[in-house]
Amino acid sequence: MPAAAVKRRASHLATRVLRIAVMTRSSSAQATAVAQTTPKRAWEISGPLDPTKYYPKFGPLPAVVGVRDQTGPWDTVGQSRTLVLSDGSSVVETITDADSPTFFAYELSNFTKLFGRLVAGARAEWRFERTDAGTSIQWTYTFHAKRGRGWIVAAIVRLFWARYMTRVLPPIARAVESAAG
Repeated sequence: MPAAAVKRRASHLATRVLRIAVMTRSSSAQATAVAQTTPKRAWEISGPLDPTKYYPKFGPLPAVVGVRDQTGPWDTVGQSRTLVLSDGSSVVETITDADSPTFFAYELSNFTKLFGRLVAGARAEWRFERTDAGTSIQWTYTFHAKRGRGWIVAAIVRLFWARYMTRVLPPIARAVESAAG
């Protein structure tokens, strides 16, 4: 194939990939860890854990450094709280599902600073499933990008958020095991 044809083909392919990325409005990542306890105990323990102890800074992602305006125990649909992040930004979490002992989910809204310019909202889902090794804890996080920013959000999720989740979840699983006794 002549060099000009190869160049046109590569340019066409890059344009198609860019179109797909720009059209992508949601980007997800998932992590799984096992805790040696029952799903019920894992569900009961993991929700109320203090997020400032388990969500550190990772690359460009800020740490959770505070929680304010929590409306009640972190295990009931409708409860909300604001996470304060190390870069001075914040985000509101609101519980949407609390189906003990298998499922827990919350929506994230009102992102400020950089994420506020990129993300319309997000959803975190926690699933607890009995396995031979204990309880599989599966954490899925989906960001919903603002119009035209899907490719940026997809890159952040792929390059940073997915790796961040695989570092954050194992200490949470160990804390669940420790508290479960």
